[in-house]
Amino acid sequence: MNKKTLILTAFILLKFILQYILLSPEYDLQRDEYLHLDQAHHLAWGYLSVPPLTSWVSYLIFLLGNSVFWVKFFPALFGALNLLIVWKTIELLKGNLYALVLGATCIVFSSLLRINMLYQPNSFDVLSWTAFYFAVIQYVKTKNTKWLYISAIIFAFGFLNKYNIVFLLIGLLPAILLSGERKILAQKNLYFALMLGVILILPNLLWQYKNNFPIVHHMKELAETQLVNVDRIEFLKEQLLFFIGSFLVILSSLYALLCYKPFSKYKFFFSSIIFTLIVFIYFKAKAYYAIGLYPIYIAFGSVFLAELLKTGWKKYLQPVFILIPLLFFIPMYNLAFPNKSPEYIVQHPEKYKKLGMLRWEDGKDHALPQDFADMLGWKELTRKTDSVYALFPKSENTLVLCDNYGQAGAINYYTKKGIKAVSFNADYVNWFNLNVYYKNLIRIKEFEENSTEFTETSPFFQSGLIAGEITNKYAREYKTTIFVFKNAKININKRLEQEINEEKKYTE
Repeated sequence: MNKKTLILTAFILLKFILQYILLSPEYDLQRDEYLHLDQAHHLAWGYLSVPPLTSWVSYLIFLLGNSVFWVKFFPALFGALNLLIVWKTIELLKGNLYALVLGATCIVFSSLLRINMLYQPNSFDVLSWTAFYFAVIQYVKTKNTKWLYISAIIFAFGFLNKYNIVFLLIGLLPAILLSGERKILAQKNLYFALMLGVILILPNLLWQYKNNFPIVHHMKELAETQLVNVDRIEFLKEQLLFFIGSFLVILSSLYALLCYKPFSKYKFFFSSIIFTLIVFIYFKAKAYYAIGLYPIYIAFGSVFLAELLKTGWKKYLQPVFILIPLLFFIPMYNLAFPNKSPEYIVQHPEKYKKLGMLRWEDGKDHALPQDFADMLGWKELTRKTDSVYALFPKSENTLVLCDNYGQAGAINYYTKKGIKAVSFNADYVNWFNLNVYYKNLIRIKEFEENSTEFTETSPFFQSGLIAGEITNKYAREYKTTIFVFKNAKININKRLEQEINEEKKYTE
């Protein structure tokens, strides 16, 4: 094993270790993770919430035992592969050992640790952006048409993971058209590659068509409930925070793309990042949607700085650029990760509030960062639901109906009683089993100040009671209530079918 390989291996091991130690055992999995894991039991070419690739990974996690270790392993793996591609990009650009170490340090000690902490499509999304840019650089450098086909395959898998990668093309295409590389449009293999990409994503497009394009409804709902609260200035501020320790490296890359002669053929990358950010800003995208942009620019910047700092007094600045991301990681370590107890965060809110971490998607400030609050209370909810479910002699005739996908997914993940909870929320609306005749209902209801659930539902059953609630006051689901209704006086299945049809109409 040569020196470069040894150093790369050390960085990859460090990456994996950090992903596991940055999460305190006080926290459960996060709300979205439960939905993604449940998709393993409902494999399809599309979902209301995400494209299908995540479900394939979830099925693999299920085959491996479905433990938290494997849930956390795959986003960490995608992060490590992203690091590897940045390393290979630096080598491709003729970067020396210092450039490799600088680039790897910037990637490891960045907000990507936060992205790679959660089992969501975001980790693979960043990987697919970096891999696609790498393939473009390979094509520009070698003119080998195989990289056009590799680009198409990468894009297809990125698309099947998260539609966000479309923004990459929206920003890249005009940049190429304005550059000398526009001659690629005369390359017939480009169009064969495009055909390959379309063929690979076609099953998902057909699923969208068959299901009346739920992505349109999803994006509309997202815009109305979450993106409406996005501030464009805050979006730009957060771009800086994502790679605050590598800011000078990224800034150097932009200068190098314009002025450094060995990068002249890659100059279109300068306008590409500008176009892509403009599109994100126009659509009021969430800040982290753009995080996949930056790793490849860290590669460019690392190569340029390594050359700039090679000789004379400037070589003494080499360790400074290595130290900067490490120094910025210290406050990041203390604030950006759920490695502090909820009590500690509540007792020290100033730092978190200053960084806007207590601001949720509803546009309001809360006691904990939203992701942290979304990782509490789930085991408690499942334990209490299990205890109630076990009281029914024929539990298979008991429906566990939840308000949201987080509740349903958490119960299905942690249950010891084989519960298959459902909801009219997200993908669960398609996962009801109406072949079972339900007589009893366990209703998991989000807390409402003046809830009418008990008075409205009780008349349809012979008896009803409130069996418990989430008592963890730091959980986003605090006071979520468990209602129990026994021996239905009506046909529950018929009522469910009506509500499912109404919900599906709403999503069309």
